Amino acid sequence: MAFSRDPLDELVVPAGTKAEERDLVTDGDVFVGGRATVEFGVRGRNVLAGEGARFDGSIEADGDCRLDMWCEVADNVLVGEDAYLGERVRVGGELKVAGDLDIGDDVEVEEGFEANGWIVIRNPMPTIVFLFVYLKHLLLIGEEDAAQRLLSQVVDEGAESEVDAEPLVIPRNATVSDDAWRVSTPARIGDGCRLHGNVRAETIDVGADCNVFGSLRAREDVVVGEGARIHGDLTTREGSVVVGADTRIIGDISCADLELGPGAEVDGTIRAAGEVTMRTTERDPE
Repeated sequence: MAFSRDPLDELVVPAGTKAEERDLVTDGDVFVGGRATVEFGVRGRNVLAGEGARFDGSIEADGDCRLDMWCEVADNVLVGEDAYLGERVRVGGELKVAGDLDIGDDVEVEEGFEANGWIVIRNPMPTIVFLFVYLKHLLLIGEEDAAQRLLSQVVDEGAESEVDAEPLVIPRNATVSDDAWRVSTPARIGDGCRLHGNVRAETIDVGADCNVFGSLRAREDVVVGEGARIHGDLTTREGSVVVGADTRIIGDISCADLELGPGAEVDGTIRAAGEVTMRTTERDPE
């Protein structure tokens, strides 16, 4: 697989991700871009956050946790392996690390910290910034093979884990909350997810059997997979909408062209400036 753009230029919600009362819960890694705001806690395998990211809940990482400088976590940070905190990181609760702790200058941990391994006080390298800046540089100069090898090495580091899941990726400057998921990039939501909040993105692709308690609004195309349920409107400014078989939209649809799969239901009003197609059979597999 070749990568042609910055890996943080897309909101990716992997299959099976759940938005619980206070936390986003996923089986894989969590990557959060710089200056993003996550109004939840997060629970995953490894958690990596860029400079100035903010979490309004706790972080629970089964593996490593890396927080770059100026990150803020409102509650506890619990880490199953090693932790790396850049300078001026603020933790509003406890910091508990099962492995080693590498910590920068002026870090604030309001309720104290403990680590079972080595504790080193210095300024650790902002890993996520280095990784993605280097990846972007390789892609810009046409070294896609080298970029692929680098990504493979990162993935291989977690190969011993029993979990082999796609990471949850929140782009830089994004806002993720119980009210809305706002990004200026494409958004891709995997199968079987349960999310709360309106999704606002450049394009939106929702997988099969998802349950989204909110509306979907995109500048371009919106695709909703089979058996999904959207508790809100589907709106696109310039694109088309494709609704999969046996999917229910509990709201209105507004778009250019519209395609409805067999058994799809729309509870509200349909406003389509172009063609409306109602399929009676499934699409042929590509």
